[in-house]
Amino acid sequence: MNNIKTTFSIKDLENLSGIKAHTIRIWEKRYNLLEPMRTDTNIRLYDIENLQKLLNVVLLTDFGYKISKISKLNREEIDKFVLKIQTEKTTNDHALTAFKMAMLNFDQSLFLKTYNTLLAEKNFTTVFLETFIPLLEEIGILWTTNTISPAHEHFIAYLIKHKILVQIEKQIEKHQEKTDKKTYVLYLPSNEIHDLGLLFLNYEIVANGHHAIYLGRSLPIEDVAELTKHFKDITFVTYWTVAPEEEDIDSYLDEFNQKILKSNHSKLYIFGRKTGLIKPIDSDKIKVYQSVSPFISELNN
Repeated sequence: MNNIKTTFSIKDLENLSGIKAHTIRIWEKRYNLLEPMRTDTNIRLYDIENLQKLLNVVLLTDFGYKISKISKLNREEIDKFVLKIQTEKTTNDHALTAFKMAMLNFDQSLFLKTYNTLLAEKNFTTVFLETFIPLLEEIGILWTTNTISPAHEHFIAYLIKHKILVQIEKQIEKHQEKTDKKTYVLYLPSNEIHDLGLLFLNYEIVANGHHAIYLGRSLPIEDVAELTKHFKDITFVTYWTVAPEEEDIDSYLDEFNQKILKSNHSKLYIFGRKTGLIKPIDSDKIKVYQSVSPFISELNN
């Protein structure tokens, strides 16, 4: 329990809610919306209940409720109003809030409860695209602003990874009798360790009945090339989040082409944040995706 973060600065509240600290102070002063504690040096600190209340208030203001009206409601009444406006958007916003609270408190039970509720209403692809991706993007921002620690990020990433692996196993069992499978080899380049995006692509590939070989993190090109000795016409799939470095991208693609693509009919599909740094490529063997959605559509056709 010592690892649980129980107090938050006003900057933490800004990062977690998306509401500027200046606005939070105004709400607090004008409407007594929150009840902060104060340190000996008069610095505001907020507990979990204050954070949860703020997140619900933000949700109500997004749906047109006036802060002057919300401020007159007690905690239970605010919760009732939130339940009253249940829509697909609010369900997703609630899930994002619940996942963040689960992360902050290292609460696996809350994560599982929220995930199972979403999965009862939506398929796994929709849950990942509409909820997990925005969550991971927000977590990245929270980590860089020191609102959360690496331990928080690792905790939530592990839980998401486990859910992807469970879904992959189900799909492999479902399609194991299928023949005439196209082969995809999924890997991350050297020094790349962020694998959730690649695992999700693995799920989509096997869900569509194709043969997927998952090699995982931080593989040099020489090791990737080994697969060409065992399979023909491979579609290599990679996901670049932090690697390769911008100045190494051209040389990486040239080396991959020379050692793997040039002598066969294989292709390379590239996904991830770093695709925005790739210069236009004059090759029908290398394809760059700015998002996963077009690739999923291609698999479904």
